[in-house]
Amino acid sequence: MTLPAGSAVYEHLGRFSDWVEFARNQDDPGDARAGSNLTPDRVREIVGFATDQLPVDVRTGATWERGGVVGEEISWSVGYGAPTRAWFLRPAGAQGQLPGVLALHDHGGFKFFGKEKIADGPDEPDPSVVEHRESAYGGRAFANELARQGFAVLVHDVFLWGSRRFSADEMTVSEVTSATDEGVRAAPEGQGHEGEAHEGEANEGENGVSPDYIRWYNRLAARHEHVVAKYCTLLRTTLAGVVAYEDRVALGYLKSRPDVDSRNLGCIGLSGGGCRAALLQATSSDISVSVIVDMMSTYAELLDRNVAGHTWMFFPSDLVKSADWPDMAACRAPAPLAVLYSRDDHLFALKGMTRAHETIGARYAAAGAPNNYVGTFYDGDHQFSLAMQADAFEQLKRWLST
Repeated sequence: MTLPAGSAVYEHLGRFSDWVEFARNQDDPGDARAGSNLTPDRVREIVGFATDQLPVDVRTGATWERGGVVGEEISWSVGYGAPTRAWFLRPAGAQGQLPGVLALHDHGGFKFFGKEKIADGPDEPDPSVVEHRESAYGGRAFANELARQGFAVLVHDVFLWGSRRFSADEMTVSEVTSATDEGVRAAPEGQGHEGEAHEGEANEGENGVSPDYIRWYNRLAARHEHVVAKYCTLLRTTLAGVVAYEDRVALGYLKSRPDVDSRNLGCIGLSGGGCRAALLQATSSDISVSVIVDMMSTYAELLDRNVAGHTWMFFPSDLVKSADWPDMAACRAPAPLAVLYSRDDHLFALKGMTRAHETIGARYAAAGAPNNYVGTFYDGDHQFSLAMQADAFEQLKRWLST
């Protein structure tokens, strides 16, 4: 079949590109989108896992001091699966209560580690983490820098990452991958599944796992996310809802600490971490300010080259039916919100980012607080550069009393 003259051609759809317009025409014309009326309660209903729960079986572990930051190991249960492992970071010598920030690790197609991607713990980071930070974070463990600047920072693993990841055995290689997919069919020669932590063991001390194994695991986990998303559908929830629920549990722990000012709580994250920050901003009234980095666009402008590269967290289906991603991010206006955009981001079209920026700005203007939203564009590709970090930290200081 030849496409009609003048039809848009989508990179991933080829001769089926006319499917896009045909699908759009299936919408009920009387079902006007009401994104400007989207409320936090409606967002919780849309993404699922709407309940709140404090962490169960909270345990504290070792403490350490490094680079002007005091760290503490924490673990808890969210009610299912392996324990969540976390690090709590404070500036050395700090007294009294500090404003709290939930630092949210990215997706990055890198699930073997979670919190380690953005925070230094008691041990030296794995070489794969160092490499990841160089490309995504200007070589910095930004959560530690945030603590040095006067914040109490909690960094935790979330569902599918780090201590909350599935083992390779649990992902059942033969069911997740094709027998001809040499990239993920079997673990690297000479290293089997015994290289992983089991039963919720922490990632600390796993630096002996080979880089090849970590890369292999991450490829396998990328395919497994599709399986998890199908389970979410059958369980009448979404991956966005599950992750947002676990982040709210972590926020509940942060809020409960006597050395944290529970009236001054924020969150921040890049990419998948920015997705989590947007969801947390939308679903928790305890968040005073959210900083979303390189995770903002209208959905319409994702079509063509910017669909396949994103996580299922970004696509709660009922949200797409009734509103748009920037509507969700802004649903708690006038609650302060900062969004950082990279003009050359290969995961988003500039047009989609610009339209999202305009949508959020209009929502805040309508709420009578246009200055409570700050949207800033930077040159460069998908990243949380040192310059962006400096600006983001200033936004947190602006809205959280330090």
